[in-house]
Amino acid sequence: LWGALLYGGRLVVVPQAVSRDPEAFYRLLAEERVTILNQTPSAFRHLISVDEHSRRVSTLRLVLIGGEAWSPGMLRPWFGRHGDQKPTMFNVYGPTEVTILSTYRLLTLADTSTTSCVIGAPFPGVDAHVLDRHREPVPLGVVGELYIGGPGMARGYLHRPELTAAHFIANPFSPDPAARLYKSGDLVR
Repeated sequence: LWGALLYGGRLVVVPQAVSRDPEAFYRLLAEERVTILNQTPSAFRHLISVDEHSRRVSTLRLVLIGGEAWSPGMLRPWFGRHGDQKPTMFNVYGPTEVTILSTYRLLTLADTSTTSCVIGAPFPGVDAHVLDRHREPVPLGVVGELYIGGPGMARGYLHRPELTAAHFIANPFSPDPAARLYKSGDLVR
């Protein structure tokens, strides 16, 4: 919401019934001349199916996909029709507890031949660390848990001090003693 409004864009709020109907949603995108779309992979998969049989010209210039685990192979039909330059597509990752998108990765046709989804690099101002069970950094290429920090992070769970203590830990990489990292529970490399 705020990205569009703070930067002079126009925000299109999608009615719930339209969000549940891929053909109606695709029509809305065309009629409203939407240029930036942020969607879950499962919702975008339905949009790809409609797009394959449509004669409408897409006005999209940027697509952000995230919010759930997915396989980039699902983008093959989309890239086959549109290429991987316009619209530009990014995989974005950001747990609710961080309140912002944390990482991003430009998606290309080459990504569709992989089975795992690369979440990419942290956005500016976001701390991302891959740590082992002792909360020590792992070597490059080794699996560990993703910990995230930065100014957009929540302070904890409302009225849940035990859960807050378990997931929002002191940031050992920051000189600020109040800095915290969110223990995501997600395993990454």
